[in-house]
Amino acid sequence: MAKLTVIIPFYQKEPGILRRALTSVFAQGFNDFDVIVVDDESPYPPDGDLIDFCEAEQARVRVIRQENAGPGGARNTGLDHVPAASDFVAFLDSDDTWAPDHLAIAHAAMTHFSADCYFASITGGDAFYYHFGVEDLEKTEATVRLNDDPLLIEIPDLTQVMLKNWSFLHLSAMVIARPVFERVRFDAALRLAAEDVLFFCDCVLAARRVVLSGSAGAVRGEGINIFHGVDNDSPQFLRQQFNTWVALDRLESRFAERPAEVASLRSYKQTARQQALWSQARRVRHRKLPQFDMLARWAMRDPRILASAVGLAVGKFSR
Repeated sequence: MAKLTVIIPFYQKEPGILRRALTSVFAQGFNDFDVIVVDDESPYPPDGDLIDFCEAEQARVRVIRQENAGPGGARNTGLDHVPAASDFVAFLDSDDTWAPDHLAIAHAAMTHFSADCYFASITGGDAFYYHFGVEDLEKTEATVRLNDDPLLIEIPDLTQVMLKNWSFLHLSAMVIARPVFERVRFDAALRLAAEDVLFFCDCVLAARRVVLSGSAGAVRGEGINIFHGVDNDSPQFLRQQFNTWVALDRLESRFAERPAEVASLRSYKQTARQQALWSQARRVRHRKLPQFDMLARWAMRDPRILASAVGLAVGKFSR
C-alpha cells in the first residue's frame, strides 16, 4: 500500500485537462503514492483522460463518482476514502500540475521536521497576479529558516500572517499528514467562497508543526474554475459574498482570543458586506430588483449589513 494519497477533485468540460495533471503526478521523483480522482458529476468524464496511461499507472488511480457537491465536497469524499496505510495526503486541482520534485521535497520536509502540514509555492500566468511565493514572506514577516536548498521556513505567527493576506497559499501546493486529515474537513456548503481559507486555518490549528517551501511545487493551469462566470454582475455574486462572510465569521470564532487575527477578519467581513451591497446597487442601476431573499438571509445572520447599507446610501447621496 502507498505511503501518500493524491486527491484530485474533477469537474471539467474539455478533454486532456486531467491527463495533463496526472502526467505531472506520474513524473514525480517520489513515487510511493496512489491517486483518488473524485468525479464530481463532471460534464466530461475522467475515463477518456485515463486511457493513454499504461496499465500499471491506471492501476494506481481510483475513480470515485458522486453527485455534484462542489470542490470541497469532492475533496471530502477523497479524504473519506484514503487508505489506512497512507500517512500523507496531497491535493491537486485537476487543471493544475506539479513540479517533478514537489512530493519528494514535501515528504522529506515533513518527515525530517515532524510536520503535519506543508505548503509549497505555486506559480501561474498573468491572471494569477495577486499570488506571491513563500520566499517573499522572509522580506516582510518574522520567519525561521529551516533549510537553504530547498528553502524551508516556518512562521511563528502563521495564522496572523495568513489572515492578513493568504495569497501565498494554494491547495495544489498543500500536503497534510494523518493527524490532520483524520480530523479536518472542508465546509462543502461554502462552495463559491472561502472554504479553502477555512480549511487552511483549521489544518494549521490542528497541526503540530507547519513547514513552508520556497520551491514552486505546482503550476496553476487553465480549466474550469468555481469562480468562472461569477463576476460582480452575476446573480451568484451575492451568494458568493455571503458565503465568504460566513467563512470569515466562523474563523473569527476560532480566533476569538487573538486580537490581530480578529482585526483582519473583521476587515475582510466588512469588505464582503460592501462588495455585496455595491453589486445590488448595480442591479438597481440596470433596472433589476435587488436579491431581497438573499439580503434578508444575510441580515438575519449579520445585522451590521444594514448599517453598511445605510452608510452606502448616505455616502452616495452626499456626493
